[in-house]
Amino acid sequence: MDITMIDAAAARLDGHVTRTPLLGAPALDALAGRRVLVKAECLQHTGSFKFRGGWSAVSALPDAVRARGVIAYSSGNHAQGVANAAREFGVPSVIIMPSDAPASKIESTRALGAEVVLYDREHEDRDEIGNRLAAARGLTLVRPFDEPQVIAGQGTCGLEIAEQARAEGVEEADLLVCCGGGGFASGIALACEARAPGLRVRPVEPEGFDDMRRSLASGGIERNKSQSGNICDAILTPQPGDLTFPILSRLAGPGFAVTEDEALRAMALAFRHLKVVAEPGGAVALAAALFKGQEIEGDAVICTISGGNVDPSVFARALAVEI
Repeated sequence: MDITMIDAAAARLDGHVTRTPLLGAPALDALAGRRVLVKAECLQHTGSFKFRGGWSAVSALPDAVRARGVIAYSSGNHAQGVANAAREFGVPSVIIMPSDAPASKIESTRALGAEVVLYDREHEDRDEIGNRLAAARGLTLVRPFDEPQVIAGQGTCGLEIAEQARAEGVEEADLLVCCGGGGFASGIALACEARAPGLRVRPVEPEGFDDMRRSLASGGIERNKSQSGNICDAILTPQPGDLTFPILSRLAGPGFAVTEDEALRAMALAFRHLKVVAEPGGAVALAAALFKGQEIEGDAVICTISGGNVDPSVFARALAVEI
């Protein structure tokens, strides 16, 4: 993995991806005690950064291979990114989703033309299901984070951040990235290594599901004890990826873990001051920027809002939180 793959992905994504804005608000700066710049990937196609990796991976396949169709597993955002890319190319897609995924994400994935296969994330192995169906139907598996072309696609967000931060006069800062398996953080870290070396990626996860934070601290891959039981469904993964962990071990700073309440408060503050909708997993980096200031270095911090695909009931709960 290197910058040449990310540049190639950017060329394939040109004309298909939205260049999302880098937003700010004086109220957030005051709360954080430093300048806060927010990369709003919740405004991306399908409502999350996952469209980048989905399009990158599907577009990189040889025509004959792509025509047979693709398969992916996801709680919703990668599902929609891959399903949308497959639809635009006119090829079949099968998406394996946990049965406890938000209903809105399941419905949206089906609306994009995908066949949805539900599984129990506590008792069934999504890798086994994916490999079995891929072999039986001749489908190409597009992994959600441990896949070079997916990482390259997510890295295109890092290219944009590097340019936008420079335009804002920010050359050095911690760059907080919402993290599940680490594909988004890895891609951004690789892009910044080449184009904005003063920006240090720091992954952010939910408390109790902070396998990447613990892995970076210990120097070896740590596994989460549970795969469910947190509102940040989009970033609940078993453990860091075999590809993503070495990248972040080399390039990332220490990780953060935030509470559900902090994620909900960040959602409310993003809506109030930035006028954007964030899902819980997509708001954890902003939560760390706002509420973990003592662990952040510098006069400015950059963070991602990685997705905005939230059930109305959860969003209403966020808006009701005392902030």
